[in-house]
Amino acid sequence: MTEKGFVKAKLNHMIFHKEEEQFSIASVSIIESNEELDEDELVVKGHFPPLTHGNEYTFYGTMKTHPKFGDQYQVFTYEKSLPKTEDSLVKYFASDLFYGIGQKTAQKIVDTLGIQAVDQILRDESVLERVPGLNAETKKRLIGDLRMHQGFDQVTVELAKYGVGLQLAQKLYEVFQERTIQQLNENPYAFVFEIEGFGFQRADEIAQEMGIEKDHPNRIEAGILHVLEQESTNGHVYVDEDWLLNKVSKLLYQRQHVISEDDLQNHLQSLEDDNLIVKEDRRVYLPHLYFSEEGIASQIKRLMDVEEDDTFEESELLKIIGEIEESEGFSYGEEQFEAIKKALNEKVLILTGGPGTGKTTVVKGIIHCYDALVRSSKMGKHDSDYILAAPTGRAAKRLSEATGLKAKTIHSLLGWSGEDEFEYNQGNQLEGELIIVDEFSMVDVWLANSLLKAIPSNMKIVFVGDEDQLPSVGPGQVLSDLLTAQRIPTSHLSEIYRQKEDSFIIKLAHHIKNNDIINMPLSKSSDFNFITSSQEITLPTVEQIVQHALNKGYKMKDIQVLAPMYKTEVGIHKLNRTLQEIFNPYHEQKRQIQHFDHILRTGDKVIQLVNQPDKNVYNGDIGEIIAIKKPNESESKKDELIIDFEGLQVSYTKQDFNQIMLAYAISIHKSQGSEFPIVILPVVRAFKRMLVKKLLYTAITRSKTSLIICGNYEAFIEGVQKENAYERNTTLVERLQSMFLVEQMTDEGEEEKELSPYDFM
Repeated sequence: MTEKGFVKAKLNHMIFHKEEEQFSIASVSIIESNEELDEDELVVKGHFPPLTHGNEYTFYGTMKTHPKFGDQYQVFTYEKSLPKTEDSLVKYFASDLFYGIGQKTAQKIVDTLGIQAVDQILRDESVLERVPGLNAETKKRLIGDLRMHQGFDQVTVELAKYGVGLQLAQKLYEVFQERTIQQLNENPYAFVFEIEGFGFQRADEIAQEMGIEKDHPNRIEAGILHVLEQESTNGHVYVDEDWLLNKVSKLLYQRQHVISEDDLQNHLQSLEDDNLIVKEDRRVYLPHLYFSEEGIASQIKRLMDVEEDDTFEESELLKIIGEIEESEGFSYGEEQFEAIKKALNEKVLILTGGPGTGKTTVVKGIIHCYDALVRSSKMGKHDSDYILAAPTGRAAKRLSEATGLKAKTIHSLLGWSGEDEFEYNQGNQLEGELIIVDEFSMVDVWLANSLLKAIPSNMKIVFVGDEDQLPSVGPGQVLSDLLTAQRIPTSHLSEIYRQKEDSFIIKLAHHIKNNDIINMPLSKSSDFNFITSSQEITLPTVEQIVQHALNKGYKMKDIQVLAPMYKTEVGIHKLNRTLQEIFNPYHEQKRQIQHFDHILRTGDKVIQLVNQPDKNVYNGDIGEIIAIKKPNESESKKDELIIDFEGLQVSYTKQDFNQIMLAYAISIHKSQGSEFPIVILPVVRAFKRMLVKKLLYTAITRSKTSLIICGNYEAFIEGVQKENAYERNTTLVERLQSMFLVEQMTDEGEEEKELSPYDFM
């Protein structure tokens, strides 16, 4: 055992049990212990199933003192002794652990099979045939329940030897059931890719304790997959074999030994045979990333192979544009006009440009002109003919507000099931005439491929995005690669039109974009200020700025603090704890609830951290806690938070609290697709490794009316001049170029059957 302390006890009564988390609190009578205890009774708590009367339990853990409830025993793991008398065994079978077994039936089982009944049934279930009055359904259920409860107990005891606690043991048991220990003995590395929270290092420690050799194929191949998974979280679609060789050698042997090239190839071949990786030349991919990239290229080719039926003369378009300008009271610029014309005449278009260049104005122009030119001869206007989508809920809301048409998140549009499957796909495609996808820089390879598969060949497509913003959180850099490949018609907007207020923010963004920041002094203006502060006083400076904005009448929803890191003294976690006391301080009339090391209270601003399509909330959505319900007030009989996401009210029970966090400060990555009236951006030396051009550009362009940067001037200047530390490994550019090159060479007389898309890579 990893814990030396133990308490052997019997159940007095269950105080609390939460089924979803298998979290229990119980009062027990002490039989034996090596802990220093003054009482005969003790409260034990931890992640374990309900205890039953008549059983003896040995709990392993540590004593803790709760500020309100006094001494409690925090259970790391436990083991259960089977009942030692016939009376206690009858109580065991008649307990709530066994559905449908009452006192009389339990007595029959014990009378027939004796004190060894449990062992007999587990060894040979046919012994139940000897028990009078048991029907087939009751026997089946009893056997299943007994295996489940006894099996889990055995699993927890065995896993505890390797430092695996009850909560993680439950996750393992849910997946592997009675095969958990067998799987542990056969290959503990299998747990890494099946169970969230069971990392490679934990599996490696267990394997070493079990005596598994460091050169065992399971270890090396798990190491390879672990590295590939880690690199995918860094945005890479593939890794180079030479780099992989060094990285895996370092992971497994700390450079004391290097895997040979031949050994690596053998292990890669084994993984490829099991469809766990894809190899191409000297590149190694996880299968879903390889096929996503390949799918994007083939889907783009499919969509662009369909000739556009509707083309328009410039005179027609000029007439419609003139009518729109007259009714709307503004004039399109030359770039904007050319972009609208291109969108109407091309099958697929990428519309890109920085802030203030009029991307939204062009989108509205495309829709207006399409109505007038394409659908005027049809039976009226139908909003369902247009599909508007964006990666996040807030970006979709902005697009909807700008166009007056309904916009959806891409996940919602495609009908995400939550299991990496979509209702709309290649076999069940979307319906409509035109799809416009905003904030496309945020879309990763998997989501891009899923979207493209669902778009029918006759649909016109416009991708909208700013190529200078951060790439997607997930693997790939789809928008950047589509632009680099130069196979899709593109309109680059560069002229700044939003100048009526002489916006310093927009000028600053374009100076950063054009690598010209040195020639722009960061002087105070109507919408910008840079407040120099040392790292020690940057947090108090942020507090003063926020308080000043509130004093001027701005609301919580108007003010957003952005930061690149969660930790450090000016990180997101510390900022949120500090700002909560300004925006939403403690009040005796406000309810609050503790969740780990932070407090959530009514009135708090929170952000959704994961996609939850069943609740219609998505990663990056920001809401407000409007109610906290106690168990006796809620239908679920559990603690609940009610969060309002701009009119949508969503309920969260405690096991879902990890899906949200305070949002007075959020990460710059999470802010993508959103705009805020006031953005406050702390920049300190502690953030140095994160301060790069695209990150700071993205933060700056989130601000609509006011931007305040506070902190270290030199760190900011160095950051906006620094390109990203590394480029993402992707092959989408090559796939697109080679796919279209095949067509070009075939058109020039080459024999298509002799060509492969990868002959030119």
